[in-house]
Amino acid sequence: MLPPVKKDRVITHLPRCFSPHAALHTKDGFHPQVKAVCQVQKTGAVNFNIAKVIVVGDVAVGKTCLISRFRKGVFDKNYKATIGVDFEMERFEVLGVPFSLQLWDTAGQERFKCIASTYYRGAQAIIVVFDLSSVSSLAHARQWLEDAMKENDPSSVLLFLVGTKKDLSSPDQLSQVEEEAIRLSEEIKAEYWAVSAKSGDGVREFFFRVASLTFEANVLSELEKSGSRHVGDIIRLTDSTEANHKPSKRKSNCC
Repeated sequence: MLPPVKKDRVITHLPRCFSPHAALHTKDGFHPQVKAVCQVQKTGAVNFNIAKVIVVGDVAVGKTCLISRFRKGVFDKNYKATIGVDFEMERFEVLGVPFSLQLWDTAGQERFKCIASTYYRGAQAIIVVFDLSSVSSLAHARQWLEDAMKENDPSSVLLFLVGTKKDLSSPDQLSQVEEEAIRLSEEIKAEYWAVSAKSGDGVREFFFRVASLTFEANVLSELEKSGSRHVGDIIRLTDSTEANHKPSKRKSNCC
C-alpha cells in the first residue's frame, strides 16, 4: 500500500498561468465537470490516475536540474548529462483525487537522441526546455517539439515551453528572449514559463500547473470516452494502480 500524498503535493485549486499572453487557458478554476466528478469520487474507491510527461531540449539547458529542484527542493550542483532517459514518478492529490506524473527526463545529446525518442510515445504532456541565456537553445525548441510530436497525437497533448536559468539573465536580455519565447509559444500553442532551478523561482508553481492541467485533461477525456455528461454516471478515472503503470526501460535497436 502506498503512503499518503505529501502535504506539499496537495492541489485544491487551479494554479495560475505564468503569462496570460502564452497560456493553455486563463480560467480561474477547474472545469465544472471535473470538480463535480472529483466530488463524487471522494466518497468512493478511486484508483490512481497517471499522466506521462516527457521533458526534451538541448543538452545542458537544465532539464535534470529542473526536475531535481522540484522533487528534492534543492539545486544539484553535481550535474551529469543524462544518458538515454531517466524516469521519475511524482505523486499529487488534485481536488481530493490521487494523481501521478511520470516524468521522463530525456537526453539532449545528439548521439542519444534515437534512444530517447523511443520513449516519446503516449505522452499527455511535452515540456520543451530551453536556456534563457542561450538564444540558440530557443531556436532548437521547435525541432525538439517536432521530433516529440511524431510519436503523439497533437490533439491530445499539452505543450509547455520552459525557459530555465532565469537567474543568469539580465533584465534586458530576459525581456528580449521572453518576447521571442512568447511568440513561439503562441505559434505552437504551448504555455510559456520562465523558471530558475538554482533559486527555485517558479519551479513549484510550474509543476503544479502541469499536474493540474494534465489531470483536468485526463478526466475530461475519460468523460468523453464514456459518453458521460452526468455526474451520477459511473466514472472510472483509470483501471490500473500506480504500480502497474511504472514502466520498464526497453532496449532500442536504432543505435
